[in-house]
Amino acid sequence: MNIETINNSIQPQKELLLQHSLYKKVRTIEDLQCFLENHVYAVWDFMSLLKALQSKLTCTTTPWFATQNPQTRYLINEIVLAEESDLTLDGNRSSHYEMYIEAMKACGANTAGIEDFLSEVDSLKNIFVAIKTSNLHPNIKAFLDFTFRVIEEGKSHEIAAAFTFGREDLIPSMFTEILKNFQANFPETDLSKLIYYFERHIQLDADEHGPMAMKMIIELCGTDAQKWSDVEEVSKLALEKRIGLWDAIEETITMNVALA
Repeated sequence: MNIETINNSIQPQKELLLQHSLYKKVRTIEDLQCFLENHVYAVWDFMSLLKALQSKLTCTTTPWFATQNPQTRYLINEIVLAEESDLTLDGNRSSHYEMYIEAMKACGANTAGIEDFLSEVDSLKNIFVAIKTSNLHPNIKAFLDFTFRVIEEGKSHEIAAAFTFGREDLIPSMFTEILKNFQANFPETDLSKLIYYFERHIQLDADEHGPMAMKMIIELCGTDAQKWSDVEEVSKLALEKRIGLWDAIEETITMNVALA
C-alpha cells in the first residue's frame, strides 16, 4: 500500500465533502454566522492533533535528544510556527485559532459557545467528559471525540493520518469551495479577516504543508503493511466525521431558517 492507494480508497469520502449541499445553504449573514459558530470546533481541535505530533515526532522535553527523522521534525515545527504565530491581516502575530475568533467577531458571529466549552475543558481537566456533557450537536461531539481518541491512542502514524488526510490534504479544496460561496453571497459584508484566514490556509496547505505531510506518512509507515492499513482506516473515519460535522451545520442552518 502507498499514498496513491490511500488517496484512491478515500476518494468517495472526499467527493462527498467537496460536493456537500452545505456550501449552497450558506445564503445569508445569519447562515454564515451559524457556520462559523459550529466550524470553529474543528479549527480548535486541529491544534491538538498538531501538538500531539509535535510531542511524538520532535523533542519537547529535557534533556533534549535529536529525534529520528529531521525532515519530519522540520515539517511539524514549521506547521506549529505557522499555526501558533502566523502573520495576521494587519501584520501582527497570532494563532490561526485566534485569527478565526477575530474573524467571527468581525462578522457578528457569537464566540460564547466555543469560549464556554474551552472554559469547561480547562475546569474539568478531562476532554472526553467535557465533550460528553456539553450541549453540542451529537455530530460535533463525535467529531471532537474521534480527534482525541486518536490522540489518546498515541500511535504516531494514526495521528498523522487524521492530520494529513483528514485536514491538511483536504483543506485547500474544501476551503476553496467555501470561499466561492462567501464571495458570491456577501459582497456588501466586510469579510476581509475571514477571507484572509481561508486564503492563508489554502496557500500554506496546498503549497507547503500538504506535500510535506504526505512525506511524513511515507516516513512513518515505510514498508509496514499494518501501518498503511491503519492509516487507511483512520483517514476514512476522519473524513466521515467531517461529513458528519458538515451534516450537523447544514441541519442547524436549516432549522434556524425554519424558525425565523
